[in-house]
Amino acid sequence: MTEVSDREPRRRVPGPARPVRPGGGRRPGPGARPARRPAPPRKTPRAFRLGSPRPRLRMIGLALTLVLSAFVVRLLQVQAVDAGTYSAKAAQNRYVVHTLPAERGGITDRNGVALATTVDSYDITADPTMFTREQLKVDDGPEQAAALLAPILGQDQEELAGVLRPKNKQLRYVRLARRQTPQVWNQIKDLKTALTAKAETDTAAVNVLAGVFADPSSKRVYPGGDLAAGVLGWVGADGKGGGGLERKLDKTLAGEDGKIRYAQSGGRQVPTAGSTETPAVPGSDVELTIDRDIQWAAQNAISEQVEKSKADGGYVIVQDTATGEILAMANAPGFEPGDLAHADPDALGNAALQDAFEPGSTAKVLSMAAVLEENAATPGTHITVPNRLKRGDRLFKDDIDHPTWYLTLNGVLAKSSNIGTIMATGELGKTQAEANKVLYSYLRKFGLGDYSGLGFPGETKGILAPPGQWSTSQQYTIPFGQGVSVNALQAASVYSTIANGGVRVEPTLVRGTKGADGRFTPAPEPDKRRVTSEKTAKTLAQMLESVVDDEEGTGTKARIPGYRVAGKTGTANRVDPATGKYHGYTSSFAGFAPADKPRVTVYCAIQNATEGSYFGGQICGPIYKQVMEFALKTLQVPPTGADPARLPVAFKP
Repeated sequence: MTEVSDREPRRRVPGPARPVRPGGGRRPGPGARPARRPAPPRKTPRAFRLGSPRPRLRMIGLALTLVLSAFVVRLLQVQAVDAGTYSAKAAQNRYVVHTLPAERGGITDRNGVALATTVDSYDITADPTMFTREQLKVDDGPEQAAALLAPILGQDQEELAGVLRPKNKQLRYVRLARRQTPQVWNQIKDLKTALTAKAETDTAAVNVLAGVFADPSSKRVYPGGDLAAGVLGWVGADGKGGGGLERKLDKTLAGEDGKIRYAQSGGRQVPTAGSTETPAVPGSDVELTIDRDIQWAAQNAISEQVEKSKADGGYVIVQDTATGEILAMANAPGFEPGDLAHADPDALGNAALQDAFEPGSTAKVLSMAAVLEENAATPGTHITVPNRLKRGDRLFKDDIDHPTWYLTLNGVLAKSSNIGTIMATGELGKTQAEANKVLYSYLRKFGLGDYSGLGFPGETKGILAPPGQWSTSQQYTIPFGQGVSVNALQAASVYSTIANGGVRVEPTLVRGTKGADGRFTPAPEPDKRRVTSEKTAKTLAQMLESVVDDEEGTGTKARIPGYRVAGKTGTANRVDPATGKYHGYTSSFAGFAPADKPRVTVYCAIQNATEGSYFGGQICGPIYKQVMEFALKTLQVPPTGADPARLPVAFKP
């Protein structure tokens, strides 16, 4: 028996072969695991091949190089090539310049009383977005604010509400009122304060004025209202003189604006960046020759008479006979220079200098001056005055029908005879043409047909044609003041020349100026020239006394108790400026006092009186008396106490 070791592996005797199932599986037997289904065949994935990154990197690098190159070039341009230009632009944007407005000089009368001055004021503004429901939590914010502001600003409540509720909802700034006084702004501020205090304690209360503000400005005011408005003029919204002396003397009054330049950031000044300032130079104050009190008397008198006579207008000139200074220049109707919105456009300006009109019989004194100076006649020369006088192609008459008058040359002036004046001036030459030339030369010497010398804006020099151009009728109408035109100052200056002994002194309105340093600079001396001899002037003064003092004179209503008065009436056909045809009358009176020692000249004219008398002696004589009396008392001019000359008016044939 063979011994088998347990270390020796057992040999496995192969058995019969098992049948193989189709598909390679075995037949399942008892306890055998079910055969696995074969897995579906896997698809082989398609291979993805990456491109080379080098071209893309090259393109990106090139683009970056171009961009950086552009930056480098621009940087070189800014920092090297155009460094100065950009530095200047930066400084320009960094630094701001503001104008420092100069204070406008004031205008005073001859005694230093203010006629025009500048005061602080405020433009009342608002931000409409602060009146919306989103801000105030109420729907009627603009209406509530307007109800409070309208009485203070003197505006319509509905219009004000419309401004606070604009169509443009993005609008942040509107101006409610210009140049309001500090008192007006204080009223609004008090209301705002009260509403704010109420809103803090009452949650239902709303400060509807929170969006109302004020911008400081300045305002030109005229303490006398319409006093001397025609002389003063006005200042426009741009702060420049718009008329009268405000315009003529604008450079003197305005001064020079200053400037301040400083750095700013975010709308605020940078204190450490430094600033430069050019201070404003205030305008100079101007002192006029006008006397406020006499101006008031003249303006009051002419205004009352124009209204009473239902006239188109009128003017009064008061002048110092020796110096030529204008003490008053009044117009009616007038205007308030501080309230042009309610002024009549036709009343703006200075009619006493801008209106040209035929002077009528007040110009007869010119004819008499020529006759006396040329020794063509004397005050006692006898002149027989018929009821009608034929000259050229016309038949002339006086203002009233009368039998033949036997008058002296003095009587011709006293009774204001047109016919007598024509006859007297006919003696100025051997022919009428020669007489015309002589008369024309005297008209020019007295200042007719030329500017007064004031240089006033809009002043007319009147109309005086050369004698060669006088028509047949003008040869005989000009001697008694028709066919020639003057302004009121020219007419007044004629009488001042006679009162001053035959020497014409150029009229003046400005006495001098006072600069910011307080130093007074007097105005230049006015031009003077002799027109007639002193003897002729004295004789004319005596003849003019007869107009007022003699019962035969036409100016008896101008008498002033205690004073000797020289004057002349005038009633001329008036040219209507609208049609260019004669319509109505120019009524006037001119004269001076005391007649034997003249101090003051007064001239008055009224245009187109339609109620009551239109004769110059009747409606202007009383004005002359009223204004002259006031002026003599104001200037403390005593009566001379001498008796009048009482030259004869008529003679017995």
